[in-house]
Amino acid sequence: MKPEVLTTAAEVQARCAGLRRAGKRLALVPTMGFLHEGHLSLMREGGKRAEVVGASIFVNPTQFGPNEDLSRYPRDLEGDLEKCGSAGVQLVYAPLPADVYPEGFQTFVQVEKLELGLCGGKRPGHFRGVATVVAKLFNIFRPDVALFGEKDFQQLRVLQRLALDLNFGIEVVGMPIVREPDGLALSSRNSYLSAEERRRALALSMGLFAARTLFEGGERDASRLRERVRAVLAGAGAREDYVELVDSTSLDPLERVDRAARLLVAAFVGKTRLIDNLALG
Repeated sequence: MKPEVLTTAAEVQARCAGLRRAGKRLALVPTMGFLHEGHLSLMREGGKRAEVVGASIFVNPTQFGPNEDLSRYPRDLEGDLEKCGSAGVQLVYAPLPADVYPEGFQTFVQVEKLELGLCGGKRPGHFRGVATVVAKLFNIFRPDVALFGEKDFQQLRVLQRLALDLNFGIEVVGMPIVREPDGLALSSRNSYLSAEERRRALALSMGLFAARTLFEGGERDASRLRERVRAVLAGAGAREDYVELVDSTSLDPLERVDRAARLLVAAFVGKTRLIDNLALG
């Protein structure tokens, strides 16, 4: 059964206020649509943590740079609503940009340190847009718990900090990356890839897995682990955007893996920029 679809913040606020009065616990899954199994895994988990699951479907213009893929970002609202229903979502906020950013809008949210480097360094203003739209969604829905995928690992840490620093009182949960059987991390942008590019895109996960094998063999030097990823990317003709090994909480770069760490990669396959990561330690 398809979920209830609301297109204005006022409608969502009124609906969620009624749920709170009825004592219902609410989970939120923010998305940009073109849903895949990664999104649906968050929605199903939301159903385990709350009585009502809400989602947003909104391609957020403020997190795209001037030369990025806002205009061609894949969209399929009807298909998304079917998938939401199958995953147990009861309420979807699917606004137009003018409802999220009305005329005269001029307030933005920034999580200063965690957005430095990685995707934040390569996409200036990206996390300012992400933090702003998610802060708005938190205020509109006022959920008890919000779920995000670990594939966007820097985003997860930014949003966990946002919820903590601004006293939202929302549990922000990160969920494991969902992969294709051959290891490719699920992403809406995978739809851009040709068959040959799809094959080469496996270099991201294969590079990470190769580095993990080195780590499991005792290697702790960050430069050697990064170089292992880079060698696999180069062998597949994938153009590196970054390969970094960082503290899994602070995202500070590491020279050695002596604590819980995250190895992250971003690379271009053709014109498509893809990201992936995995835990070490």
